[in-house]
Amino acid sequence: MFERGGYLAVQRKEKMAVTLLHTPDGVRDIYGKECAKKLSVQEGINHVFHLYGYENIETPTFEFFDIFNKQRGSVSSREMFKFFDRDNNTLVLRPDMTPAIARCVAKYYMDETMPLRLCYLERTFINNTSYQGRLKEVTQTGAEMIGDDSSSADAEMIAMVIDSLKAVGLQEFQVELGQVEFFRGLVEEAGMDAETQETLRELIENKNFFGAEELLLEQSMDEELRHVILKLPEFFGNIEQIQLAKTLTTNRRALQAIERLEKVHRILEAYGLADYISYDLGMLSQYQYYTGIIFKAYTYGMGDYVVTGGRYDKLLVQFGKDAPAVGFAIVIDRVMQALARQNIEVKTNMVRTMVLYEESAQMNAVRLAGYFREKQVPVQLVRRSSRQELEDYRAFGGRSGIANLLYLKKDGEEIRFINTTTGDSHMLSLAEYLGVEPQQEEKTGDCV
Repeated sequence: MFERGGYLAVQRKEKMAVTLLHTPDGVRDIYGKECAKKLSVQEGINHVFHLYGYENIETPTFEFFDIFNKQRGSVSSREMFKFFDRDNNTLVLRPDMTPAIARCVAKYYMDETMPLRLCYLERTFINNTSYQGRLKEVTQTGAEMIGDDSSSADAEMIAMVIDSLKAVGLQEFQVELGQVEFFRGLVEEAGMDAETQETLRELIENKNFFGAEELLLEQSMDEELRHVILKLPEFFGNIEQIQLAKTLTTNRRALQAIERLEKVHRILEAYGLADYISYDLGMLSQYQYYTGIIFKAYTYGMGDYVVTGGRYDKLLVQFGKDAPAVGFAIVIDRVMQALARQNIEVKTNMVRTMVLYEESAQMNAVRLAGYFREKQVPVQLVRRSSRQELEDYRAFGGRSGIANLLYLKKDGEEIRFINTTTGDSHMLSLAEYLGVEPQQEEKTGDCV
């Protein structure tokens, strides 16, 4: 009986060990060259932000639940990862960066009246259902401009999006612009309550035209107004298509929304970026804090947006600071997918060289590694184990993308250069080597 129980305990332990090798649903490990590419993409985008004069900011991974409550207009409560601290406060892993930035600005910049330009690189967590096939943890980088309600600020955001995507190698993409105020002006005129407005928004956003028509037929409103609302999904394309909407309504709020898009368009023409822009008045974000222009960026090979953003002039006042704001978030994970599917190579500074040495050659090996690093060439410095053959290190280099193996034995005055890809090797002196400018050749693996 004891042996049987011990056997079952071992089985359970082995099963647990196997289970712990896997990640939970909705998250993933990123390593090796993929991780290096992701870091390169992030650095490229951050460089663009700095060129536009934005400064980095960090916020906590988890916040009080109320920061993202229903009144803030962020994601729904059921989509948040919630837990409790020792004082029984409800905390959440941040599902959205915008309310977190708004809280931070209200805390540290309450009395600042000049525009603030902030950027970030963080992770967000949304508890999507498994069948959606979306990651529950994603990396986002983005920018926020606080304190400027102008169309110039809107245009600057969109210009940054375009320059950021171009900086990482994407060329074929489109930024779609919408205006939530056009929709809100019409439903306000129709006298819809908040719940009906939200239902209609979801139907239009999901392109459920029959559902939208059925809902509108249940509402008491002017027939022409109903007709304009139903035509919302048809107002997409170039700026001329959007201007057609101006001829179908006299609603002042809706007309001002179109005029705002026209101003932004003229500024983007001055940037020389208008060719990347299209318009869609049927695009209505799920985030209720947006108050004006909204936008999403799409690229081919992806069924979902890679960038989302918009203006949120009334969010900061909920934290005590009455200031307009506009911003966006780039979903790094989706950008990486797009680059891979479009076969766009991301430049990385991967380790291509290993200096392997016997104990007696350590001083010269350290000297050689220092020479590489002074030249900004990444190098691994590895002491050879008596339990490993030289072939083991060559094979490891081949598996790891390390093309150049420099082997120092005895006193290290002689170097054996080995190309881990081809197995070719030759000898040269340390003095001779240090007199040659080291280069990393991606194709040949030859560093001399």
